[in-house]
Amino acid sequence: MNKILQDLVNVLDLEPLEVNLFRGESRDLGGKSVFGGQVLGQALMAAYGTVEAQIIHSIHAYFLRPGDMQANIVYEVERLRDGRSFVARRVHAIQHGRPIFSMIASFQEPEDGLEHQSPMPDVPGPDELQSQTELREQLLPDCPEKLRSGFMRELAIEFKPVNPFNPFRPEPMPPHQDIWFRAAGRLPDNKQLHHSVLAYASDFNFLGTALRPHGVSWFNENMVVASLDHALWLHRPFRADEWLLYHMDSPSSSGARGLTRGEIFNQEGVLVASVAQENLMRMV
Repeated sequence: MNKILQDLVNVLDLEPLEVNLFRGESRDLGGKSVFGGQVLGQALMAAYGTVEAQIIHSIHAYFLRPGDMQANIVYEVERLRDGRSFVARRVHAIQHGRPIFSMIASFQEPEDGLEHQSPMPDVPGPDELQSQTELREQLLPDCPEKLRSGFMRELAIEFKPVNPFNPFRPEPMPPHQDIWFRAAGRLPDNKQLHHSVLAYASDFNFLGTALRPHGVSWFNENMVVASLDHALWLHRPFRADEWLLYHMDSPSSSGARGLTRGEIFNQEGVLVASVAQENLMRMV
């Protein structure tokens, strides 16, 4: 496990303050505010801190305010339901006395049932592709000096795009992309941690899918982009430290908002999760 991944594991290990109350640290990933995936992962760990044997199956969250990267985040968990099969929790992430994020999470006692799934797209495997780090090194001459440290920052997640593009020289492209990803090292055998790392990783690269057909990227100075909401459904067991394919498409953008959908498959073609997000994509 590299030190950046170990730091992520530490960030997801929340400090209990009181019953239903937890505190997490923040990290600077080179953006203007706390990375949304960090808040998603921490909020899920906070909810798990109030659940016994049930496993997360769905998350519905709203990003309400930009998070302060220099301040800790307090997570307040409300126990909405404790049923025999299903458990529901509401989590508020609070900074400076105000909520920056709100989420409802539903957990289920594992059980068998009817099964079907979408087929995995026919794309090259991760061993056939360059890493995002290698691709970014090739793009470094196009990267403005003030953005280089953030652009080349080492991450806790490895990515291998199937159809890479240059965000500094964007051209109109179809509104879909496929990216392989995994944690940058072996994780402990802890389902809660793997679920939270997947939630964290699910917010990377997603927003940009809705920008692709317009020939712009989040680096354009006249673009204001931000995640507005995020929904995640977990279908089947997986490990977040093994390669997973993130298949994304954007069916619509309007009203300065873009909608992106995603399916996450393991290397055997098993659909392990589905994702949906609406984001702000305002031209100023």
